[in-house]
Amino acid sequence: MNDEIITEVHAIKDALSKRFKGDARAIFEDIKKGEEELRASGFKFVSPPENPTELPSSALQRNRFSHR
Repeated sequence: MNDEIITEVHAIKDALSKRFKGDARAIFEDIKKGEEELRASGFKFVSPPENPTELPSSALQRNRFSHR
């Protein structure tokens, strides 16, 4: 299966790995730096819930298994 999205994700991963010589910490720090630049320009980030297991099931989750 040749999925365009998967191919693009792998290309980005390979480019980042090459740029930072495989240093995952440097990649993470670059991502965090980019987030801070976006915040400074007014972009708002939404934090994930602290305990997602306590959230109610979404309609998608309820429907996913209802047709079995």
